[in-house]
Amino acid sequence: MTSNSSKSKNNNRIKHLATAVQQNPDDTFSKFALALELLKENRVEKAQLLFEAVLKQDPEYLGVYYHLGKLYQSRGLYDEALQLFRDGTELAAKKNDLRTKSELHEAILQLQFEMDD
Repeated sequence: MTSNSSKSKNNNRIKHLATAVQQNPDDTFSKFALALELLKENRVEKAQLLFEAVLKQDPEYLGVYYHLGKLYQSRGLYDEALQLFRDGTELAAKKNDLRTKSELHEAILQLQFEMDD
C-alpha cells in the first residue's frame, strides 16, 4: 500500500466521521474516533478540542482520559495530563476496568519520570 493510498483512506475516514459528528453532535464515539484520526494526521489542536468536548459531554467515557492526557503530555501540559490520568484511574477503578486502570497508572509513572528530568 502506498502512503498516498493510506492518506486517502484516512481522509475518507475523517470526512465520514466529521459528517457523523455534524449530523449527531451528541455522538461521543464518533467525536472520539475523529479525534484519533486527526491525531494520525498531526492535527493536534482539532483533536484536542474534540477530546475535550467528549470529556465535557461524557465524563464517563473512559478512553478519553488516556488519549487526552497523552496529548497534553506531548504538548508539555504536564499538570493537566497528570490530573487526567489520576481522574481516569479513579473512574477505571469505579468501573472495575482493571486493564485501563493499569494503563493509566503506567502513564502516571511515565509522566512523573518525564517531569523529574
